[in-house]
Amino acid sequence: MTLRLTPASALKTPKDSALDLDDPETNLNALLKLRGDLSGKDFFFAFPGQAWAMIPQERVHKCFRTFGFGSGRLEKVDGGYRIYSREVLFYLDPVTGEILQEWSNPFLGGRKVRVVHIANDPVNGVFSMKAPGPLAPPYPYVSVGDNVVFQWNFFIQKPAELTRAEYPLYSSGDIDQHAELWGLMGRKSEILDESTTSAYCTMSWTRVSDWLPFMEMGNAPGKMVFHSHSMKLMNGPSELPKPILEHIEKHYDKYLTAPTEWNGPQMTSSAGEFKKLIDAERAKG
Repeated sequence: MTLRLTPASALKTPKDSALDLDDPETNLNALLKLRGDLSGKDFFFAFPGQAWAMIPQERVHKCFRTFGFGSGRLEKVDGGYRIYSREVLFYLDPVTGEILQEWSNPFLGGRKVRVVHIANDPVNGVFSMKAPGPLAPPYPYVSVGDNVVFQWNFFIQKPAELTRAEYPLYSSGDIDQHAELWGLMGRKSEILDESTTSAYCTMSWTRVSDWLPFMEMGNAPGKMVFHSHSMKLMNGPSELPKPILEHIEKHYDKYLTAPTEWNGPQMTSSAGEFKKLIDAERAKG
């Protein structure tokens, strides 16, 4: 049994005769069979996790449990696939698991702040064989035996939605710099099964970012670290924990299905949605 991985000039392993992940098209189809459903049907993921605050030279503080849910759909197009998706992520009490509406910020002397959950719609993109970019194959991988793991590592640096001058309470700085680190894990046997359009997948997700805007930390030193493990819900949203499902049905019901309208690649951001909320409240006076 040989462990295979993305080749490099000084580190090469034999190709897998059954599933050649060095071939960009094979690599793309394998990843998307794990990430979605090649038939075009809706697919669903749940991603429970935790979020910590790291302040230089201080102890790490566990701020929240988190629970995310996303729905998506793949559409085959010339040279690749479009992905239509949307996602919610809720901040939970780290002990009770209750979905929070306010939070006592320990870094502000316990002052209560309003919790603003993540609700990003849409999160659309293109996995293309024709154009370079972060969603273009081949994707880094490791495989051994029946196990396949893909990696996505995104390091984002762009102008911040919330600038220091306009939003001093909510902005860590004028540059949004964060990392999104993904691992997508599945079985080679399911990928190779031609009768299967959607293979079971677990994902790991780590995010390192500035303070959440609703924490009202301004540009105080520190970072947030998120860590989740995500499971593909092969039987749909009914597999969600009942309190989470009921909350989504009551407040975010459109997230139980994937978007159907394509307006080009659109990556709705939680910072951008928070900015809209604050701007609307300011407009009302």
